[in-house]
Amino acid sequence: MIASMSRKGNCWDNAPTKNFFNSLKNERVHGTRYSTRASAEADLFDYIEPFYNRKRPHSTFGYASPEQFFENCISTQHEQQLAA
Repeated sequence: MIASMSRKGNCWDNAPTKNFFNSLKNERVHGTRYSTRASAEADLFDYIEPFYNRKRPHSTFGYASPEQFFENCISTQHEQQLAA
């Protein structure tokens, strides 16, 4: 991993990372005690891969999940092709 450094005063470089870790802590980790490192890794993987990356609504997509957004894009393209 390479640290992200910007000029003085440019605070937006790490905003997506901060947002992700805030969501991770608040939605999954806060108040949870893991018995082993392996159980923590498995739980975090279960949050990040299937839920956060695929099903969690994102403001960038108009609060649709990435799966919904992708399906909407495909159907819109298909409708445009049929109309052409």
